[in-house]
Amino acid sequence: MNKKIESISDDEISKTQIKREAESLKLIGHALIALNKKQLAQIPASELLFHAISVAHKISTKHEALRRQIQFIGKVLRNEDCDAINLMLDKLSNKHQQLTHAVLHLESLRDELIEQGDPKINELISKYPELERQKLRQLVRQANKEKKAEKPAKAAKDLFLYLKPICL
Repeated sequence: MNKKIESISDDEISKTQIKREAESLKLIGHALIALNKKQLAQIPASELLFHAISVAHKISTKHEALRRQIQFIGKVLRNEDCDAINLMLDKLSNKHQQLTHAVLHLESLRDELIEQGDPKINELISKYPELERQKLRQLVRQANKEKKAEKPAKAAKDLFLYLKPICL
């Protein structure tokens, strides 16, 4: 009843772990194949990986060939900086959310300017010195007048459009 128990040292990786890592690299490969040329240009990778991806684009209609090519891309990815590639993939996939968040922030900034007036204008000018104080005050004053008169918020829209290129 003596069974030998082999101890696995810390530096050895189990077969299951190797398979999980290979599968995750293949998933990264799928994500890279889904990108267009403009997005691929932003990915920090070697020329070999870009060539493998371009070959995968050419054989996208042949299922078995594409599967083998994705396995090859996974193999190439072993020698790449996958953290940097994942980071750039996340940035590319979340670009719409980032833009939406920035626009919401800009709208709240505009509303704060209209509510608080000069103190907020001074704070904003210290943060963005390229803004014109006179133009900001004029737009805020017009927006307040329109708000009190219950007119359409044309000046508030103009204020948003004035802030957008500078503050985004």
